[in-house]
Amino acid sequence: MTLEPTPPELSPLDRQNVVTLEKDQPSRARRILSEAVQTIGLALILFLIINFLSARIRVDGRSMEPSFHDGDYVIVNRLAYRLGDLDHGDVIVFPYPLNTEEDFIKRVIALPGDRIAITDGLVAVNGIPLEEDYLDVIPHGDMAEIIVPLGHVFVMGDNRNDSSDSRIWGALDVEQIIGKAVYRYWPISDAGSVDHPALAQIAQ
Repeated sequence: MTLEPTPPELSPLDRQNVVTLEKDQPSRARRILSEAVQTIGLALILFLIINFLSARIRVDGRSMEPSFHDGDYVIVNRLAYRLGDLDHGDVIVFPYPLNTEEDFIKRVIALPGDRIAITDGLVAVNGIPLEEDYLDVIPHGDMAEIIVPLGHVFVMGDNRNDSSDSRIWGALDVEQIIGKAVYRYWPISDAGSVDHPALAQIAQ
């Protein structure tokens, strides 16, 4: 009787290779699905991070002309005032105090504790008239001097003769501020960083 030859002993490395070859390899469809799920998950995480850090708003109306026009799209930095301080001249976005379903965009003219008065359309903060080069139309109107309450700012539109702002509904609670307008991305022809003139040097 003839005996079958005894197979040679496999080395540990050979045994590992055999096991590896015997494992079920994932199908191409499964790999594609896995990669798609990972890509969607990463995109969702990035979307949530971007929404936490910023907001995108559409300018509605003419109250900020010529700085912003109806239909402009602007990126708002939500963390601007968690990491820094409000300043004169900042352009901010906030819920309209008389209808919080709407968001407004206005310019900060006076800070908490400032004195502000308007005479023949000319704004004076802490007794010093502001040189507002961003205005396109000569404003009109008067307002007796007031002191901006603590925790509030006085905001106005750049189109002073067609703007609902602190002259009408009072100083804005800083806790209501959504963030600082930092970049206009539409229309493409006007895309660029939002200008925040240093009114603080004039007002102090």
